[in-house]
Amino acid sequence: MSSANTPDQEKAYPSLITALYARDAYTKCHCDRVCKLAQEMGQAANLSATSLEALRIASQLHDVGKIGVRDDVLLKPGRLTSDEWEEMKSHSVIGERIIKDTFLSNGVEVASIVRHHHESFDGSGYPDGLVGAQIPQNCRILLIIDTYDAMTTGRPYHKAISHHETMSILKQEAGTKLDPEMFSLFSRVIERTSTRTS
Repeated sequence: MSSANTPDQEKAYPSLITALYARDAYTKCHCDRVCKLAQEMGQAANLSATSLEALRIASQLHDVGKIGVRDDVLLKPGRLTSDEWEEMKSHSVIGERIIKDTFLSNGVEVASIVRHHHESFDGSGYPDGLVGAQIPQNCRILLIIDTYDAMTTGRPYHKAISHHETMSILKQEAGTKLDPEMFSLFSRVIERTSTRTS
């Protein structure tokens, strides 16, 4: 069976995007930016057409599980407590479950990317503590882009920081939180994309 999605299947994830926008407008806009940059990264990494399509959908929906996080946690302007942080981290597993219940033909791959997009290269991430190559390549790509966009855009609990400051921080995390090879590729891609912040 082809992994391409039919028109009816294509309706599954725009509906989720609409729901996410209604829940939290920032998250929806964040996902839009992440999706654009993920496509550029995926092409630079020479992903197959099927992997690139899965990355496209997963990057748009990577935070859809935040639909299941309480408002007082999701929208809290200050630092989260340890219990609140645990609830926030649950969004990756909730998102996996939501996507598995759609009828996307590549739903299993998309759901896996969503589940593991916060796994760190050194095993310190969540939800499963995967290490290095255990983490799917699409997830290693998505983590870098997700982190970059989160740092360079303002939220109630933190101010946006500049592109150069963000890249300096991310460079220090290459080999620990971030896949160093994918970060090296990202460093080249981000310098030539319109998605780059100032």
